[in-house]
Amino acid sequence: MIKTQLKAPFRADQVGSLLRPENLKKAKKDYTEGKITAEQLREIELQEIKQIVDKQVEVGLQAVTEGEFGRDWWHSTFMEHLLGAEGYVPNHGYDFAHQETDPYDVRLVDKVAYNPNHPFFSQAKDLVDIVGNRAVVKFTIPSPNQFFHPDIINGQYKDFDAFAPDIIEAYRQTIKTFYQIGVRYLQLDDVYLAVIATSDFSPEEKKYRAELAVRVVNSILEDKPEDLTVTTHICRGNYRSDYFFAGGYDDIAPIIFANEKVDGFFLEYDDERSGSFEALKYIPEGGPRVVLGLVTSKTGKLEDNEAIKARVQEASKYIPIEQLCISPQCGFASTHHGNILTEEEQWAKLEFIVKTAKEIWE
Repeated sequence: MIKTQLKAPFRADQVGSLLRPENLKKAKKDYTEGKITAEQLREIELQEIKQIVDKQVEVGLQAVTEGEFGRDWWHSTFMEHLLGAEGYVPNHGYDFAHQETDPYDVRLVDKVAYNPNHPFFSQAKDLVDIVGNRAVVKFTIPSPNQFFHPDIINGQYKDFDAFAPDIIEAYRQTIKTFYQIGVRYLQLDDVYLAVIATSDFSPEEKKYRAELAVRVVNSILEDKPEDLTVTTHICRGNYRSDYFFAGGYDDIAPIIFANEKVDGFFLEYDDERSGSFEALKYIPEGGPRVVLGLVTSKTGKLEDNEAIKARVQEASKYIPIEQLCISPQCGFASTHHGNILTEEEQWAKLEFIVKTAKEIWE
C-alpha cells in the first residue's frame, strides 16, 4: 500500500482560500466605513484565522493556510504592493461566464521591484506563529506570470521580454523573505497559463508565451532551498461560484508540464471544462506531483466517494499513482465575496478529501 506523503504536496491538500466568516465580513465593512482602525481589523482577522487553523487541523489537513483572510482579491492584493505597482478601479470588471466582477485591477506606474515591507510578510509570520508545529504552513501568492498583460505592464516596459528580468528579481527576493520567515510551502496561483491554453492565439504565440512563462518561474526558483516546496495552481477563474475559462491543458502541457521545475501542479478537474487526463502524460515520471482538483469548491453538493476514486484510477493511466494527490479544484473564496456554499459545506468537502485520500493511498 502507498503511505501518506510526509512532504508537500500532500495526498489530501487544498488550494488555499476559505469562506470569510460573517464576523470578518462585518469588520471589513466597518474598516472601509472608517468605524474601526487597521489594527482593530487585523486583530479580528487573527481571531478568525486562529479558528480556521484549528478547524483545518481538526479535519486532518497536513497543509494549513490562513484562508487568504488578509486580502480582498487572491492576486491584486499581492500584486499592488510590489514596488512600482498600484491598484485602481477600471471602468469594468472581468466578464466571467455568467457575470461581471466588481471592477478592480493592478497596473505598473514604474519599474517593478521587490518590496521589503510587503504586508504579506507580516501575515505569513502571523500564520507561522499560529500554526506552530501542528501542521505545515502553506502560503499562496499569484504567479509572476500574472503580470504578463499589456494593461498591467501599462507602457512601463517595451515588451514582455524587457519586463521579465525585473519581475524575476522581485519574486526571487520575495521567495527568499518568505523562507526566512519560516514558510516551507508556497503556491503560485497562475491564471495566465489558462489564458494561453484556452485562447485563440496562434500556435507560434502560444509557444512563445508558454516558454516565457516556464522561463520566468524556473528563474525565480533557481536558488530555491531544498526544503521549500513550491507548486503551481493553474486556475480557470473563481468568482462567486463562476468561472472564466473552459478547455483542457493540451496546448500547454508539452511545454509547461514537461519543463516547469515546481514540486507539484494543482490542476482543475472538477467538471467537463477540464478536458481529459491525457495531458498528464507530459509530467516527467518521478517529477512534480499532480494534485487533481476533483472536488468542486463552487457548490456545496458533496461528491461521490467511489466516483472520485475511479477518477484517480483513470488519471493513473497517464501518470503513476504515487505522483497523484487530490484537492478542491480551487479555493472557496478567491475573492472576499466567496463562493455560493456554506461554511459547513466547505468543511465537509475538506474532510471528505482527507477521508477519500486515506482510502486510496493507505
